[in-house]
Amino acid sequence: MSKDGYPSLVSQDQPNSSPMFQGSSPRVQGSSPMVQGSFPMAQGSFPMVQGSFPMAQGSVPTAQASVPMVQGSVPMVQGSFPMAQGSSPMIIPKEEMQNGTNQQAEMAVCLSKKLQNELQAMGLKVKQHEDNCKFLKGEMNKLDDMILDMHVALGKYHMTSVSMQDNEDYSHDRSEDEVVEHVLKHEKSAAAIFHQLLAHHGTQVSSLPVTKDVLGTVATLCRVDDDNLSWLLAEFLGRETMLALVSKTLDGVKVLETYDKDGLINTSSGIHGLGASIGRQLDNRYLVICLEHLRPFTGHFIVDDPQRRLDLRKPKLPNGETPPGFIGFAVNLISLDNAKLFCVTSTGHGLRETLFYNLFSSLQVYKTREDMLNAIPLINNGAVSLDGGMMKRSGIFSLGNRENVDVKFPKNFRRLNLPENYFEIENQIKEMNWKKERVVDDMRREQELLDRTKIIFDSKKQEFVKFLAESSTFMSQNHLQTARHS
Repeated sequence: MSKDGYPSLVSQDQPNSSPMFQGSSPRVQGSSPMVQGSFPMAQGSFPMVQGSFPMAQGSVPTAQASVPMVQGSVPMVQGSFPMAQGSSPMIIPKEEMQNGTNQQAEMAVCLSKKLQNELQAMGLKVKQHEDNCKFLKGEMNKLDDMILDMHVALGKYHMTSVSMQDNEDYSHDRSEDEVVEHVLKHEKSAAAIFHQLLAHHGTQVSSLPVTKDVLGTVATLCRVDDDNLSWLLAEFLGRETMLALVSKTLDGVKVLETYDKDGLINTSSGIHGLGASIGRQLDNRYLVICLEHLRPFTGHFIVDDPQRRLDLRKPKLPNGETPPGFIGFAVNLISLDNAKLFCVTSTGHGLRETLFYNLFSSLQVYKTREDMLNAIPLINNGAVSLDGGMMKRSGIFSLGNRENVDVKFPKNFRRLNLPENYFEIENQIKEMNWKKERVVDDMRREQELLDRTKIIFDSKKQEFVKFLAESSTFMSQNHLQTARHS
């Protein structure tokens, strides 16, 4: 009952079934004040209920039409009372809490699988690099054994033929020493500094950072059988080229000379610093030839030629014959030490198809000047004749007296009575050493990759372990919270 003596609009036992709204009109009309007085609590949360008050005050049909709306909204009003009054906190249903926990668990599982897959992939990479290092180590051991066996075979020959080669090697050394003496006379040249160091420190020069990639000077890297031809070829190249240093790599060229911030030469480092240390000041320009950046001959070599001469196309007259007096190509008329025939560069090439092919190209050699002039239509890259004729290039003649070139190529020497497979074994040793250098480079690169991969693997492993620890703690807290609400 209300304070006016009428029954309450909302029954405590049956809130949605009051007969008052189904009975007579007067009681509904009389209940208008009660309706107005019974909804102040709902005014803050249900504007729709406020909008129905005038309808309740009006005609009976209107009130009857609005009663179901009021009836339907009563439970909502009842359910909203605690929220409107602010008397208790929001309660998350158990089902929603479980759904949120399940979603977080699924996300944790997905991330765990992702980290685990990344860790597994990185572990496979570590194993792959370890296998590669192991394989390369085995290859290097095989090469070492083969090289040792070949040296033993050559050592047996040397023990039985030392006396036979003494005179020949002496002639060879004397010829090259004479060339070096002429080089040293050019005191302020890079070539003189290099050979001065070589004379005082020997093989240690090859371990110095400045000179470790320098093979020598052009004048000392080949030999010629004929003295006259040696002078001609030296004159054709010129003194500056004959004194040029030859480096295997571009890095070897860079360390020969350094500069300050103004672009001036740093005279305390490089070849300048070495020259100052032995009392030889380097003043003028000098040439350095970088084998790494020379385009090698791409044709074939003469079959079964121990000197690996280039198979160049000989000049031919219209009748198919070789022009009279033609001796050969300068690049094939020089002799190389066996160690310089191949595997000098990182790509496996020798000096003939790199250095000397770039210096001489297809320079032709004739017996006489007349022979050379008669063959002009067949000459593309210059020619020389044994009687002093010289064409620098097609159409460019060098006339006058022969230049007195003081630096020439040393004379060739020949070792006699060598076994047929002697040079073959030497070539094989050279090739094996070249392969070993490549394997060492590959091992160094693989080891670097292995070290980097291990660092990444350890980082991924730590990340995975940290994630497992954090996710375990998080899931434990969620289980405890769920248990409390249940």
